[in-house]
Amino acid sequence: MGYGFKIAKGDARKAVAVKRRHIRVRKRVNGTEERPRLVVTRSNRHIVAQVVNDRLGHTLVSASTLEASLRAAEGKKVELSREVGKLVGERAKAAGITKVVFDRGGNKYHGRVAAVAEGAREAGLEL
Repeated sequence: MGYGFKIAKGDARKAVAVKRRHIRVRKRVNGTEERPRLVVTRSNRHIVAQVVNDRLGHTLVSASTLEASLRAAEGKKVELSREVGKLVGERAKAAGITKVVFDRGGNKYHGRVAAVAEGAREAGLEL
């Protein structure tokens, strides 16, 4: 079950593990026109959510903590992640998208990643 990654040391080992999990997730999860993929990308400071149609390779809607409205907001990272989920859910609904496939991006479904999914559900998206 090798994926061609070198064994790393320290923090690089975590990055390799996330990449390996992401490859495993992407084998099973892909977006279509009817049910695009909600991708969550997480860094130490920010979180980005995009709704992607994999057949065309287009990003349909996106939201992030890098946007001015959320960058100025106060709160914990989990709370801001929930707001990103709500925002991407509202934008998806406005674009006519009601169902998505959730792609956790190799991260564990916990904390900020789970908060994005909960926020999208609150906005009316079906995951």
